[in-house]
Amino acid sequence: MDSQEFSKSGLDTKALLKPYLKNWKWFAVSIIAALILGFLLIRYSTPEYAIQSKIQVLEDQAPSSELAALQDINILGGRGNQITDEIETLGSRTNFLEVIKELGLNKKIIELGNLKNTEQYINPSLNLIVPADSIIYNADIDFLITPKNSTTFEFALEEDNFVKVYTYGTTFETPVGDVVITPNVAKPENLVGRKYLMSIRPLAAVAENYQKKVLITATNELTSRIIGISLNDAIIQRGKDVLNGLVSRYNENAIRDKKTIADRTSSFINDRIADIYGDLSSVDQSAEDFKAGRGIADIGTQTSVNLNIGAASQQELQNASVQLDIASSMKDLMDSQEGYEVLPANVGLADPTIASTTARYNELALERKRLLESSNEKNPIIVNLDQQLDGLKRSMKSSLNTVTNNLSLQVNSLSSQLSKINSRIYSAPKNERALRDITRQQQTTESLYLYLLQKREESQIAFASATPKSNVIDRAYLASKDPVSPKKILVFLASFILGSLIPFGIIYVKDLMDNKIHSKADLEALINSEVPILGDLPRLSKKDRQLVHNDDRSVLSESLRILRTNLDYLIKSDKNSNKVIYITSSTSGEGKTFLSSNLAMIFANTGKKVLLVGADIRNPKLYDFFTDTSDNIDNMERKKDIKELGLTEYLYDDSLSFSDVVNSMLVYSNTIDVVYSGKIPPNPAELLMSERLKELLKTASEKYDYVIVDTAPLMVVTDTLLISEYANQIVYVTRAGATEKNVIEYPLKLKKEGKLKGLSFVVNDVKESDLGYGGKYGYGYGKTQKKWWKLV
Repeated sequence: MDSQEFSKSGLDTKALLKPYLKNWKWFAVSIIAALILGFLLIRYSTPEYAIQSKIQVLEDQAPSSELAALQDINILGGRGNQITDEIETLGSRTNFLEVIKELGLNKKIIELGNLKNTEQYINPSLNLIVPADSIIYNADIDFLITPKNSTTFEFALEEDNFVKVYTYGTTFETPVGDVVITPNVAKPENLVGRKYLMSIRPLAAVAENYQKKVLITATNELTSRIIGISLNDAIIQRGKDVLNGLVSRYNENAIRDKKTIADRTSSFINDRIADIYGDLSSVDQSAEDFKAGRGIADIGTQTSVNLNIGAASQQELQNASVQLDIASSMKDLMDSQEGYEVLPANVGLADPTIASTTARYNELALERKRLLESSNEKNPIIVNLDQQLDGLKRSMKSSLNTVTNNLSLQVNSLSSQLSKINSRIYSAPKNERALRDITRQQQTTESLYLYLLQKREESQIAFASATPKSNVIDRAYLASKDPVSPKKILVFLASFILGSLIPFGIIYVKDLMDNKIHSKADLEALINSEVPILGDLPRLSKKDRQLVHNDDRSVLSESLRILRTNLDYLIKSDKNSNKVIYITSSTSGEGKTFLSSNLAMIFANTGKKVLLVGADIRNPKLYDFFTDTSDNIDNMERKKDIKELGLTEYLYDDSLSFSDVVNSMLVYSNTIDVVYSGKIPPNPAELLMSERLKELLKTASEKYDYVIVDTAPLMVVTDTLLISEYANQIVYVTRAGATEKNVIEYPLKLKKEGKLKGLSFVVNDVKESDLGYGGKYGYGYGKTQKKWWKLV
C-alpha cells in the first residue's frame, strides 16, 4: 500500500496516536504513580512462600487371585482409582480438622503496627490459654491486648472500646469462656507500648480454608504412586507443620484401620475357638468314658491296608470338614451382617479368591466409615463405595456358596468312600471300632482347634508389624526463598499496564465523547476540501495583546499573515470581486469580532485602505477594540472626535451620508476607518434589509481596498443571510474546543443551496500543540520562553 492508498484507507496512524503522544506527560505521571503504588503494595503486603512435601503410597501385599484379573480390566477399580481415593482420603476434611486442632491454628496472635501487622507463630510474645471445648472450637471473636507494665495488661473487645485491666496469669471471663494470658518473654516490661490482636476463629472454617489452600496431586495417576503436596503460607514453619501433620495423620489413620481389622478377625477366631474347645472337651470325655466303661487299655493293630486307606480317607474327610465348617461359618456371618462392617480376614479358607475379596472389602468398608465422619451417605464418593461393597459382597457370597457346595460334595464322597472302608473294618471288634470313631472325632476337633490358634497368632503378628500407609519421600520444605506472592515482576508489570491504561482510557473516552473542533486538521476532515480553510489562530493568554501591530512577530501575527495571504489569493481569483469580506460564526463568543479587528490591522500593515464595519447591530463588540477605554491597544489616536452615529443611524436616517458615520483613527501607526454598529434597534432584521446598506457597501468598496464587515452569528439570527448577497467573501469563524462538529453542516448546506458565496473557514483559539506550521514555528521569531516544567 503506497502513501496515497494508505491515506485513502483512512488508516492514519499518526493521527490516531497524536492525542496520546501529546499527553505523554500524563502517561509518565500515571505510570510513575502506579509503580509507586505497586512498590508500596510489595513493601507492606504479607509475602507467602511455597511449602512442598512428597510421599509414596505403599501398596498392600495381598495374595494373587482371580480378582487381580478384574482389577487389570478396571472392573473393580485400577491403580489410578486407588491413587485418586488416597488423594481424597489424604485431603479429607476430617484430617484437616484434626491437624488444625492439634496445632491450634484457630487461634492467632497478631502484633499491630503502624503500617503492617505481624502474625506471631513461633515463640509469640504472649501465651493465650483457652478452654479446649466445643465453645472455643466454634468461637469467632477478636480482642485487643495492650501491655501496661511488667505485671498487667489492658483487655478490650474489638467491637467496643470498654477497656479492662488484668494481671498476667489470672483467669478472666470472656464471651468464649475463662481465658488466661501470660507473657512469653524474659522481660515483660519490654512489651509495654505494643498492641496485640488475639483472634479466634471457628475450627471448621480454618480447616476448610487450609483444605482449599493445600494442593494434592499425583505425579502420574496411571504409573506412579508418588503424591505431591504443596501449600502457600505467610509463615514458613506453620506451613511445614500443617503438611507434616497431614501426612502423619494420614499414616496414623491407616494403622488404626489395620488394627480394627485385626481386632475383628481376632474376635471372630476367639468365638470359634471357644465353641471348638467345648467340642474337644466333649470328645475327650467320650473317649475316657468309653475306655473306662469297657476296661480297655490298648487295642491291637488292625489290618495295615484297611487302616492306611481308612486313615488317608479320614484325613481328607477331616480337611474337607474343616474347610466346610469355616466356609459355613463365614457364610452365616455374611448373611447375618447388616450394613458394611469389616469381615474376618485370613481365617484359613483355602480359596484365594475369597481371601483377596475379603481384604478388598475390608479396605473399602474402612474407607467408607472414615469418609462418613465428615460427610453423609449421599456423597458421590460414598455412593460409589457402596456400589463397590455390594458388588464384592455378592461376589463373596457366590464364592462361598460355590465353595460350600463343592466341599459338601467332597465330604459326601469321602464319607461314602470311608463307609465302604469301615464296612470292611466293622468286622473288627466293636470296641476297637467304637474307639476308633471316638479317636477320629477327637483328632478332627483337635486339628481344627490348633489351626484356629495358629491363625489367631498370625492375626496378632500382622497387627504388631503393621506399617504406615505411605512412605515420606520429602518432609515439608521451603521450595524457594523467593515469595510466591506478591510477585514483584507481575506487580510492577500490572502497575505499568494500569498506569498506562488509566490515561489511555480517559483520553480515549474523552475523544470518543468529544464532538468539538480542536484544530485545522479536524475541520479539514469534516469538509473534505469542499471549502477552503484559510488558517488557524493561536490561543492567547490574558497577558497577550488582542490586536497586532506593525512590527509584531508573535504567533498570532504570523497566523494572520498566512490567513491574509490565503484570503488575498481567493479575492484575486474572483474577477468580479468587490473586496467586501464578511466575518461570521455559528454563535456568539467564537471570535468573529476578534478576527475582524485583527484582519483589518494586518491588511492595514501593508499600506492598504481598510474599512471595518460593525454589522452586528444586535450585540456590537467593536467598541471593545476601538474606543478610548479599550485595553487591547495602548497608543490609539483619532484624527477627530468619535462620532456617536453608526450603522443603525445611517440605515434609519436617509439624510446621513457615508462620511457621517466613518471614524478614522491611527492605531499602531496604521490608519483604519471604522463604522460602529450604533444604537441597538428594535427591528434589526428589517433594518438590514434596507437598500441603504447596499449603497454603503458599494460606496465603501469603491473607496477602500478592503471592506471587512463584522456580522451577526449565522445560526442565531438571520441578519447575515439577509445581507449575504453583498459580500464577495464570507469567512466563517470556528473556535477550538467550543464549536461542535455537526454545526459545520449548516454553512456547508447553505453554500450548496447558493445562499452563501465565497465561503471559507478559520479556526480560532487553537492550542499551541494543535497549530499549523506557521503557528508552530514562527520562523525564528515570536518565540516564547517555556516554563521549566515544560522543558522536560
